[in-house]
Amino acid sequence: MKHEIVSSDITVVGGGLAGVCAAVAAARLGQTVSLVQNRPVLGGNASSEVRVWVCGATSHGVHRNARETGIMGEMFVENQYRNIDGNPYIWDLIVLEKVKAEKNITLFLNTDVHEVDADGDEHSRTIRSVTGWMMGSERRIHFDSRVYLDCTGDGLVGFLAGAKFRIGREAQEEFNEEWAPLVEDDITLGSTLLFYTKDAGRPVKYIAPSFAKDITQTSIPMKRVIRSGDNGCSYWWIEWGGELDTVHDNERIRDELSSVIYGIWNYIKNSGQFDSDNLTLEWIGSLPGKREYRRFVGDYVLNQNDVIAQELFADRVAFGGWSIDLHPPQGMYATVSGSKHMHMDGSYHIPFRSLYSVNVTNMLMAGRNISASHVAFGTTRVMATCAVIGEAAGTGAALCAAKGISPRELHDGHLGELQQTLLRQDAAVLGLKNADAADLVRSAAAVSASSTLTQLALEQSASSLALDTHIALLLPVDPFIEGVELLLDASEATELTVELWSTGKPQNYVPASLVSSIQVAVPQGSQQWVTAPLAWHPETAQNAFIILKSNPAVSVHQSAQPQTGVHSFAYGSEKSADFGDMHHHQPVVDWRQYQFVRSPICFRLLSPTEAFAPDKASDGYKRPYGGPHAWSSTSLQVSKPEWLEVSWTEAVHIQSVHLTFNDDVNEDLINLHHHRTEFEIIPELVKSYKLQAFKSGEWTTVAEGTNNHTRHHVHALTAPVTTDRIRVLIEATNGSERAEIVEIRCYS
Repeated sequence: MKHEIVSSDITVVGGGLAGVCAAVAAARLGQTVSLVQNRPVLGGNASSEVRVWVCGATSHGVHRNARETGIMGEMFVENQYRNIDGNPYIWDLIVLEKVKAEKNITLFLNTDVHEVDADGDEHSRTIRSVTGWMMGSERRIHFDSRVYLDCTGDGLVGFLAGAKFRIGREAQEEFNEEWAPLVEDDITLGSTLLFYTKDAGRPVKYIAPSFAKDITQTSIPMKRVIRSGDNGCSYWWIEWGGELDTVHDNERIRDELSSVIYGIWNYIKNSGQFDSDNLTLEWIGSLPGKREYRRFVGDYVLNQNDVIAQELFADRVAFGGWSIDLHPPQGMYATVSGSKHMHMDGSYHIPFRSLYSVNVTNMLMAGRNISASHVAFGTTRVMATCAVIGEAAGTGAALCAAKGISPRELHDGHLGELQQTLLRQDAAVLGLKNADAADLVRSAAAVSASSTLTQLALEQSASSLALDTHIALLLPVDPFIEGVELLLDASEATELTVELWSTGKPQNYVPASLVSSIQVAVPQGSQQWVTAPLAWHPETAQNAFIILKSNPAVSVHQSAQPQTGVHSFAYGSEKSADFGDMHHHQPVVDWRQYQFVRSPICFRLLSPTEAFAPDKASDGYKRPYGGPHAWSSTSLQVSKPEWLEVSWTEAVHIQSVHLTFNDDVNEDLINLHHHRTEFEIIPELVKSYKLQAFKSGEWTTVAEGTNNHTRHHVHALTAPVTTDRIRVLIEATNGSERAEIVEIRCYS
């Protein structure tokens, strides 16, 4: 047996997506990182060992413009490019490659940390070291760092260090949470095993093992959706253990889940109720995917009211959007639905104070063990949200290690630096503007472009849709609108009610407050442009939610082309049995975009827009927020490249340029098998471009990109450039007819 000591600036324990993003974020900021994972692969519940698909703020298309950016966003986009069909082993490689690309990370797989050396009293403790055993290698490794991150999910490191934590559900009165029980208890969400099937192309028999559960003697066939040929996502409800201890009873829980899966498969194969002759059981998980255990106490405990109100925390460092998604303690044996959901109106904010321990001075946490109530945990627990929390915590850890301070001291004295660092790294944070004094673009005299999209219209019809329910059109209002034209059919002369609503918070895409309502005469006829003279001059640029009230005599026309910043919705209240019970009055569920993704209804905006002006690429926002916040050209032609130019009154010295291209964060990408997005590369992404500086009277290329399929690029120039003008020359996109840039930054 070997005894080793490993010293690094930061030790991250836990190699799920939270730990991976934390480690990568810290390493990119120049800190040395030991990433310690107790399994042979990275990814945690997302890995090929467990195969839970990565959910996040999009909530499978419920929320608009909500896909994560930053490190998690990089992995989503790369997986789409290389693994469009969701092979779990390719996903493992993408996660592993993300870690191996960072020279500052040393990875320790198969290493189980089970010892923590910490000192101090219960109010102020400090971790001195953690020790792990590398299985199969007989190596006992002692990790010595200044800062530690507990990304273990179960919270073992913090527990051994004496960090304050909670298990179970708080009483309703503690945080005044509607969905909390009246009396606190130790009930948690249960664990899950998943399984895969495949069509063998010939009949395959199945003989159930002796320990398979006879599910006909349970409530499962009556209360859960069972279908042959479904993918693993459809069986998320195979859950149990919420009334037990999900850690100490882990083996018992696994055996019960396994017996039920073999019983379900016996029911599908041998009951005669399913078309399953050629189906075979291809894979079954052997490692339970845990949902909940310890939650640490930080300087702030995020709760249900914060989430639903979308509280605008001053120390916001990440965002989420998955519903508050809670499951019955009995899991798959419950006689109620397998889940219940409470959606907020849009993405919500997560404060930095919930990412560090209240009493362990050098410990941060990321993932499902952050400082949140059980009810709030019902949304923060999903993996893409855990990942963006990980990036925020890793960034905070890097700054703490570099400055030799605690996370609390970072919050109290350097919060602006933390948030600006996250923005510079393209992390998933909402409602913050670039205030980086080092960014030369902020002091530029002008940002100009070869052309700018100023007239919004989708005029070519691909199909028509009966207005048998309310349909809505969302448009940017920047700085005002003077009405829209709609392409309509009418079987008879009629009147159409059209309403204009504000959306409330800038990150929301639901009707919040009625601005105006009009009646529009629609003559009998087909493919006629009908004017709805809705005028609005709001004090600040924002989105308008324009509702066409249902009218059985009217049909709208639908475009086959998307338009950045424009969305359409249909109103409806039907819910899928697969998705559990919904809380009452949830606008994001009532107003659905599914049938309109990348194909809004046809319209013409009757006033010019400034929503895509060149200076939108330097206005400080890196995501849609009350508007698209991106420059867009008019139609891009092969013979005429488009460009975005930044100019200064005096020459500046530029060493690096940061470019952020539009990767349509409205598109709901997935890592595994939940659904399939048909294109490998987001069409709006710039494909070929040149970065040019104006020197000696001509444009000189100083960097370029070809066959690009990603969003965020940092070009470190081989030699500093002194110039008063720099531009991005865009030669091609990956399918979009317009060139679009979200942000440009320059640093000396």
